[in-house]
Amino acid sequence: MTTLAPSKLAMVPFVSVEHMMKIVNTIGPAKMIAEIAAYIEADFLRWEQFDKTPRVAAHSDEGVIELMPTSDGETYGFKYVNGHPANMARGFQTVTAFGVLARVDNGYPVLLSEMTVLTALRTAATSAVAAKYLAPKGATTMAMIGNGAQCEFQALAFQEVIGIDTVRLYDIDPDATAKAARNLESTGLQIVTCGSAQEAVTGAEIITTCTADKQYATILTDNMVGAGQHINAIGGDCPGKTELHRDILLRSDIFVEYPPQTRIEGEIQQLDDDHPVTELWKVIAGKAEGRRDASQITLFDSVGFATEDFSALRYVRDQLEDTGHFTLLDMLADPDDPRDLFGMVKRAS
Repeated sequence: MTTLAPSKLAMVPFVSVEHMMKIVNTIGPAKMIAEIAAYIEADFLRWEQFDKTPRVAAHSDEGVIELMPTSDGETYGFKYVNGHPANMARGFQTVTAFGVLARVDNGYPVLLSEMTVLTALRTAATSAVAAKYLAPKGATTMAMIGNGAQCEFQALAFQEVIGIDTVRLYDIDPDATAKAARNLESTGLQIVTCGSAQEAVTGAEIITTCTADKQYATILTDNMVGAGQHINAIGGDCPGKTELHRDILLRSDIFVEYPPQTRIEGEIQQLDDDHPVTELWKVIAGKAEGRRDASQITLFDSVGFATEDFSALRYVRDQLEDTGHFTLLDMLADPDDPRDLFGMVKRAS
């Protein structure tokens, strides 16, 4: 167990994958997702304090590498993340990530953390925050189309925060569905494995789509979506990648994180640039309407935004003293005389 002793303030706490898994299992996955959701919601309420910019992306034929920066004026944060859909077939993760928090007043980093696991937790938490304001009240059933790395986290988030009791699973790969069903069998959720997307959405008040192929895809066709359903679309997250038929968008009230980013990367890249959308933070802050009535189709077109990663990193940093699951890295040169960096190097010889 490591503690943040005052004598080691020049050292940077590092949360490895092993540490993150210990934190998750110490707190409990569902509880941790719900607690991250509370941090995300709190930061959405102070949305106007944050520096905001679309993520900085380097695209290639194989995938994308991105930086996602933001600051609230006191703390700066960024995430490095990749998205390579072909990785799964080659035995690699589709998405990997790490993140940093730093002090604005002196620029010193105060946390370095893995974010592959943490991104899954914060994505699920963000979905649940949106559904809290957009999903039908009393919803009990979610269809989960795409049963890869995100699936179980999403199911737990909606169980813990929204109160669903049934998840209907479908993936074009039956092994992925079987994996998800095994992982969720002890959660108390009723798990229904389905043979098609159409079967999965039948009777579901909430539909979550989370597929990996980097292409314009039609995971949901217009006839699959009925009055009153909430769609949580999280798979379309880069230019040229979508999951929903355009006609679904035209029938839905659409909610997004940050329009300048979502119009490039989200489902709404299929629509005209002036098509109306509502920013989620405005709904949370009471400045815009969310769900108005039982027949409304709501769509959360989520691509992930830097403030959500900031919230998740902020949460993890707040858990370090209690859990002790981190190590200290000697990342910051700390010469006795700030002007004598060379002398520090010379003396070390």
